[in-house]
Amino acid sequence: MSIDHPPREPEPFAPEPIASEPDAPPPRVSRRKLGIAGVIGLVVAGVVVVTGIMAREKSSAELRDWTDAQAMPSVAVALPDAKLLKATLDLPGRLEAYYRAPIFARVSGYLKSWSADIGAKVKAGQVIAEIEAPDLDQQLLQARADLASQQASARLSEATLNRRKTLVASNFVSAQEIDERTADLANKKAAVNSGQANVERLEALAGYKNITVPFDGVITERNTDVGALISGGAGTGPAMFVVSDIKKLRVYVNVPQSYVPAIKIGAKAALTLPDYPNRTFTATLEASSQAVDVGSGTTRMQLALDNAGGELMPGGYANVRLNLSRDGAPLHIPASALVFGAAGLRVATVGADDRVLFKQVKIARDLGRDIELAAGVAADDRIITAPPDGISDGDAVRVVSGPKPGKPATASEKQDSKG
Repeated sequence: MSIDHPPREPEPFAPEPIASEPDAPPPRVSRRKLGIAGVIGLVVAGVVVVTGIMAREKSSAELRDWTDAQAMPSVAVALPDAKLLKATLDLPGRLEAYYRAPIFARVSGYLKSWSADIGAKVKAGQVIAEIEAPDLDQQLLQARADLASQQASARLSEATLNRRKTLVASNFVSAQEIDERTADLANKKAAVNSGQANVERLEALAGYKNITVPFDGVITERNTDVGALISGGAGTGPAMFVVSDIKKLRVYVNVPQSYVPAIKIGAKAALTLPDYPNRTFTATLEASSQAVDVGSGTTRMQLALDNAGGELMPGGYANVRLNLSRDGAPLHIPASALVFGAAGLRVATVGADDRVLFKQVKIARDLGRDIELAAGVAADDRIITAPPDGISDGDAVRVVSGPKPGKPATASEKQDSKG
């Protein structure tokens, strides 16, 4: 028995592979080129490393410089300013009458009457009060009676002497008696002169019962009244009256010792008073006490002020502005430049090497924002206007503003630059 098999499909035609040519061998690189490439690579790597190291060192140096720069104080400096100012000095002053006379009684008694009250204008020789002095009146009467008795005794002695002299030729009286009578007459005449002087003294005292004014002026005080007991000649206690001449006033000011040489006799002064706030009065310096008060350290000076209109009153307060004469232009610095410490009053200066140098100074005047110096710095010193805390001698600083070290500008150059 036969088994039928399905017919086999013919296999697809496949072309026979064509034999290919064998692969070509790779080109060979020379060892020389390999060495050059290695050297170049090493050089590049070295350059990269060196560049990185240099960049890091530069960054570190810049950081150190920046840190040092930040640690160094930055300061502003300025030169002392030689200001040609018309310096003035304001001081409190007190007005006083040019002539002032407290009037006391010369005799004792009771005030009989007065005719001038405070504020009254009086003339020289005017009677302003009368004192009743009965004791003095009786003493004057007694003195006059004693004088009359002494004069009578002197006349009797003189008549007796003349009669005795007529008897000398007849030898009725002796020369001794004539001498005695002559001496007695001389004693009587001396007693008369004494009595006369006593009467005149009491009459002069009686004249003081009328209180008169010594000069033209104004009654500025009256400290008595009718019936008051008057003690004559004591000069203690309040005066009966005070007369003041206010047509001209004296102004007294106490000037600190350091300013006395800068104030000259004859200098003018401007006065302002609280009762005339919008007016200025002119006074002239007349005298100086030429002595320093130990307690206050001041010298008293006197100015004369015309007051013909009687507007100003003695005893009043006045602000006196005096002009100070200066031989040269003083140096001024900002008040912020002063440094107070244990070493005294100093300022910080910057030298040509930008290092700090402290100098002690003396203040002439405090003008608020500016300080006028008496000594301590030169015109070419660069002053730190606001010294930072903790700064000391020799510290290096960075000047951020101000003049460079060199010759300072003169006052005339400054004036020219300002126009």
